Amino acid sequence: MLTLIFIIAMIAIFGKLIWLAIRMAWGAANVILSLVLLPGMIIAAFVLGLFKIALPVLAIVGLVALLSPKKLR
Repeated sequence: MLTLIFIIAMIAIFGKLIWLAIRMAWGAANVILSLVLLPGMIIAAFVLGLFKIALPVLAIVGLVALLSPKKLR
């Protein structure tokens, strides 16, 4: 009986820790994608001469950034 209670408590505690780790990893991935990868891809497109692709992507991302609700205020 004591072993069963211990196993249930371990699952509860480590389940919460795993969920927290997943949320933190998702947040870190969002930061890396939005601050590093997307601007790098747009700059690479300009350098490689893909202006017809880079300009619409830049315009769409800019509009989304301007029209999205501000979460940090």
